[in-house]
Amino acid sequence: MMALESTIADAAAALSSGAASAKSLVETAIARMDDPSGEGKRTFIRRNDDRARGLASASDAIRAAGHSRSPIEGLPISVKDLFDLKGETTLAGSIALKGAAPAARDAAVIRRLIAAGAVITGTTNMSEFAFSGLGLNPHYDTPRNPFDRATGRIPGGSSSGAAISVSDGMAVAAIGTDTGGSIRIPPALCGLTGFKPTASRIDREGAIPLSTTLDSIGPIARSVACCAILDAIMAGENPQDLPQALPIRGLRLAVPQTVVLSDMDAHVAKAFEAAVSRLSSAGAVIVDLPLEEFAEIASIYSGGTIVAAEAYHWHRELIEKAGDRYDQRVRQRIMTGKAQSASGYLSLIEARANWKRRVERQIAGFDALIMPTVPTIAPEIEPLVRDEARFFAVNGLMLRNPSVINFLDGCALSVPCHEPGTAPVGLMIAGAAFADRHVLAAGLAIESALSRD
Repeated sequence: MMALESTIADAAAALSSGAASAKSLVETAIARMDDPSGEGKRTFIRRNDDRARGLASASDAIRAAGHSRSPIEGLPISVKDLFDLKGETTLAGSIALKGAAPAARDAAVIRRLIAAGAVITGTTNMSEFAFSGLGLNPHYDTPRNPFDRATGRIPGGSSSGAAISVSDGMAVAAIGTDTGGSIRIPPALCGLTGFKPTASRIDREGAIPLSTTLDSIGPIARSVACCAILDAIMAGENPQDLPQALPIRGLRLAVPQTVVLSDMDAHVAKAFEAAVSRLSSAGAVIVDLPLEEFAEIASIYSGGTIVAAEAYHWHRELIEKAGDRYDQRVRQRIMTGKAQSASGYLSLIEARANWKRRVERQIAGFDALIMPTVPTIAPEIEPLVRDEARFFAVNGLMLRNPSVINFLDGCALSVPCHEPGTAPVGLMIAGAAFADRHVLAAGLAIESALSRD
């Protein structure tokens, strides 16, 4: 059976040549999920193997008739546990929603994926209700990071199972959500690629929200090209009309100097410095940009956050009925939104709009911002489970850099930039709102320049 640790292009080529079938790929994925020595049990929350086999059979029949609906025709794709699948109860990594009515139809993004030929393998584990950047889940356990699995390190969150489904060959790619980094933190810690689009780019109907202002839907996969294909499909664009790599020579890249370079561990600092050096040697123009506005976010959020206010609005009735069934660390963060006033929330929205305008003016002359996706390698799970103060401190550190781009309403990639065989490190490549195709084009150039093949 063909291994699923491949790019979309390679897997699609195997299907086109007859070296593999959609049925054989889905059986490989199911075997990986069922392997008692693997992470399948911790990675998937909902599975419907019959549905996956049915979608695979339909795809094989379409291909046998001489057709292919898209580059993901017949490929196993996992989706985060907060997306509606018709006839199933959407759980969002929680037990508080058990017994709720099943979804009447698939989420909008699921409909687009299936129409493009995706074989949905199941829904992946996540931080409960997507409210953490670590990926810990006390209800369904926490999937282990593929690096140093014996020690037991976090996968990153909230799209934890999404990343592990790809790293461990249970899916060719995964679909997650990102409110403060959840499509970039897990790939950074697991050696994969993730793309967070502009929040409004992809229809969020049928996805349980964390923040209706900040939530984005995007892919986790093995390359920038994979992410570009999935992004186009989910955005309703032509997946054959993809961004092309920009020339690396003359590419203008800004390195923010405020906040995002602090608290790096030695390994991340070395990998980031080496990546910047390689890009410069390849001809990219690297500019250190103060961007002191990044330090203002903490004061803007001093009286409450957009996420907490919007999360409390969605959760308030469920917490009254089933609050004792929540991960109490998640419930604690949601409840901070209860004290926020309407005027305070509106002041936040105004302050963010003003901040965005000032930052956008400063970055307008650059092709992208680059910075470490997260400042440390994946920490161990057990100390975070035992120590609440440590949990919240590390959670804040993981979310810090990615969440700046969510606050900007921007788009961003995380691509690997570490030496092979060492702890994974992600390089974030970011731009302003609606610069998605340009950031992907810059990402293709940067990925190539950093390649060690």
